[in-house]
Amino acid sequence: MQLVALTALGIGGATIAGALLGFLFPGFSHKTSDTIMSFAAGVMLAAAVTGLILPAIELDGAGGVWVVSCGIFCGAIFLNLMDRLTPHLHHISGMDAESHRNGNINKVLLFVLAIAIHNLPEGLAAGVSFGGGNLDNALSVAVGIALQNVPEGMIIISPMLLAGMSKRRTFIVGASTGLIEVIGTFIGYAATSVSAAILPFALSFAGGTMLYVVGDEMIPETHSHGYERLATYALLSGFVLMLIMDAFISE
Repeated sequence: MQLVALTALGIGGATIAGALLGFLFPGFSHKTSDTIMSFAAGVMLAAAVTGLILPAIELDGAGGVWVVSCGIFCGAIFLNLMDRLTPHLHHISGMDAESHRNGNINKVLLFVLAIAIHNLPEGLAAGVSFGGGNLDNALSVAVGIALQNVPEGMIIISPMLLAGMSKRRTFIVGASTGLIEVIGTFIGYAATSVSAAILPFALSFAGGTMLYVVGDEMIPETHSHGYERLATYALLSGFVLMLIMDAFISE
């Protein structure tokens, strides 16, 4: 439980660290942003597959692939329903200062709310992975989420500052999105601790939410500014890095 608590704080802290970096670099280019986010997408993609989905299949054997498949789609559908209530990341780009100079603060806060809602299943994914009992996989998922949270924390700062919010309030709002993940981590761990029978579904559900975020939000956003090739190689680099880390951790 102590390790779960430390992981929760680490994941939430990564978002806060990203927010602090956002104050230092409020206007970095689309090229830099797309590269960082694509790398993080590759990390998340590998973490979802090797840390959540494959372990879920191993728990139930070949016959459990149907439960895992169902869990993946349920996770994706869950976030799809959440997206109906909030805007997609590409509707408001934190890197495009001109479009936000006269922006509506309510629209900016909706963008932040979208980030917060996406952070909840990421926290759940981290908590559920610890419930699986495989520490290596759990740490792999946690590292993947934390690396993704840093650029995400950076992105949410710029729109709020450009909309006229004070630096203090901007930081509080940005940090609160990290708190959502801390809460989600404990909820996910508690859910799998109650019943091991739901673990394969819970792992695959969490994996499905991460795959949805990568495919529906991160890849389209990083491929919309003319740096598609660079973004693709950055994604592959993040994916391969996680595979290498997983191979060494498993030895």
